[in-house]
Amino acid sequence: MCLTLRGCSPRGRRRAIERFSGCWTSIFSRETMRTETGGIRNLLPRKKWFGFGSRGQPEPPAVNNNISTLTDGASLLPAEEPQPVILTYEQMLEEKRLYEAGHLLIEREEHLFGMLKESDALKHHEEQVNKLAADRKVLQDLVLQTLGQSLCLEEDSYAGLSSAVKAVMQEEGQDLLWKHRDLTPPAWRPSEWMKLHDSTLLSLVKERMENPSSPSAYQGKLTTIQKDITNMGRQLKEDLLSVVDGVKGCYPKEMGICNFYFKLYHQSLSTSLLNIADFGLVETDRAFLLRWVNEYYPEILAKPQLASEIDIGSLGKLLPEDMLKSLEDEHLSNQQGELATIIGRVLDEAREKWNKGEEPQKEDGCFFSPVAYDIIQLINGRVTACTKVLGDPLKAQRITCLITKDLMDSYKRFQSDVIKQNKANSRSFIKANLDCLKQFSEVLNKQHLFTENVREKCLHVLTEMKRSAHTYLLQPVHEHLKPQYRKLGTSDWLHKGQFKELLDDIKNEVQDLQGSTESCHKELIGQLEQEVTAEYVRRLLKGKVKLKDKNQQLEAYQTVKDNAESLHHLFVQMGSEDDWLKEILIKIAEMLKLQDLPAIQMQVVSLGHAYPDLSEKHVLALLKLKTNLTKADRKTVTDILLDTLKEMGNNTPPRPFFSLFQVR
Repeated sequence: MCLTLRGCSPRGRRRAIERFSGCWTSIFSRETMRTETGGIRNLLPRKKWFGFGSRGQPEPPAVNNNISTLTDGASLLPAEEPQPVILTYEQMLEEKRLYEAGHLLIEREEHLFGMLKESDALKHHEEQVNKLAADRKVLQDLVLQTLGQSLCLEEDSYAGLSSAVKAVMQEEGQDLLWKHRDLTPPAWRPSEWMKLHDSTLLSLVKERMENPSSPSAYQGKLTTIQKDITNMGRQLKEDLLSVVDGVKGCYPKEMGICNFYFKLYHQSLSTSLLNIADFGLVETDRAFLLRWVNEYYPEILAKPQLASEIDIGSLGKLLPEDMLKSLEDEHLSNQQGELATIIGRVLDEAREKWNKGEEPQKEDGCFFSPVAYDIIQLINGRVTACTKVLGDPLKAQRITCLITKDLMDSYKRFQSDVIKQNKANSRSFIKANLDCLKQFSEVLNKQHLFTENVREKCLHVLTEMKRSAHTYLLQPVHEHLKPQYRKLGTSDWLHKGQFKELLDDIKNEVQDLQGSTESCHKELIGQLEQEVTAEYVRRLLKGKVKLKDKNQQLEAYQTVKDNAESLHHLFVQMGSEDDWLKEILIKIAEMLKLQDLPAIQMQVVSLGHAYPDLSEKHVLALLKLKTNLTKADRKTVTDILLDTLKEMGNNTPPRPFFSLFQVR
């Protein structure tokens, strides 16, 4: 692994180093400051005595400058300040004053090498050079040892780490000075302690991630791979929090040490997970690894203590894109297969009960089927789980793409078999199934479980299934109503009030439609009202009644209007909520009453706007009832309708009506 990682930009790190080395630049670059006796030691900026005032050491006691008065009135002079203690190099090392110790070594280095312009002169100081090199080795080892303990320090030990960091930066500054000199540098220059710092932290992170601390108690049901990933993740979180809470204060802000550590841990975890993924995983381990990558790890980085310190964009992906996609595809394929299998069992159980002649369960007097609830829970559970594993709801939706066609086709075939075979329990199964279709439609319209393409296909299949179910349940009703239908649009209907018999028969037949849930029953009754209304209009437009004059047309108007109100009143009592059906009959009645051609034209335009499926044939059939209209009049009206429909374009009616039946 390349050791050129940095917690900040090169410019930022250089600025941090220059803060510690600026004073050296102005001193060591001037030859006139060298002396014959002591080099430049006496010209260095004087530092605070090492005995007091440094981090971790007590401040010297305050001096009382007031004159004390004895009991006999005699005065005392102010006490002398205590002399600061000067520590030796060895004492500095012992007390972890590594920056100060390094400072002394640099002074010795400058004293020894600063005045030696010729390499031959070093021969006469070989012993001093060797002693300085040995002392430097001791300091270097102690600095690296301190850095290697960065993540397991107590709070009162951070002073030593801070001093070690300053020593590293001081050495970097000295390397920089020698780089710009024309003199022969010591053998240890450049010392490159910053590289040693980085490699030490890299080794530290690698060691802690490969050998995480004692695992938590909750690991009983985890596989070996899951335990390894969990332990690494826990160690990563604990260490990053330790960096932010403690280690960060030992570094200058410019170094961005938090981000540097984050990169090390990120790359270490990435390498480990890559090795695990290459090993070959069973589904449970694959899902666990993906969830760590897509959910748990981002949650760690999102912790408030860490988020403000992380440049997430610079971290990159934990796993390569191609490997991540491969793992995700395998997981999705596995989940799709499992889900399809379980859904198939749900449908098989329902089919088996029907084949045995069992009646569906009942709740609150309504037939109930668990099929929709069970399947919806299965799909929702799988998609929700996949969202966590994949970290993306759009990816998780793919789990439904392959199963949808099989599910809907199987479900549709099951209902078709129930209807075709028409067993004793078929009607109750279809009534129970209406609620299932409604539940499926509601879930599909929420859209979070399915892609738009899948949603549209499923809704189309469900619409066909509901239409088929309604037709099956309503067909016996229409069979019983046929004798009454035949009387519609005849002279008897106009004069003898036959419509009441139709209403009575409808009321009796509807009793057999009970058994669906309230909302489904209302839809079924609404569908029946629509079909009865369509049959009423179809019979009327067959033209068996000829309205020769205004009086007959007014009579027909009143009859259709009364029928519309009576029919709708009955269906409202039975649960229908389709008020728009009464309005159709009212508009048709108005057409029969109108005598003025422009008024008829406007009424047709209004009807065409409200119901775009109104055709020219429908209007002609209606106009032919009024025998006092000429052929030219009828053409004028139909031309207006065609122009209106052309302007509207191919609009699909929100509620189709006229397209439900044809006229000749």
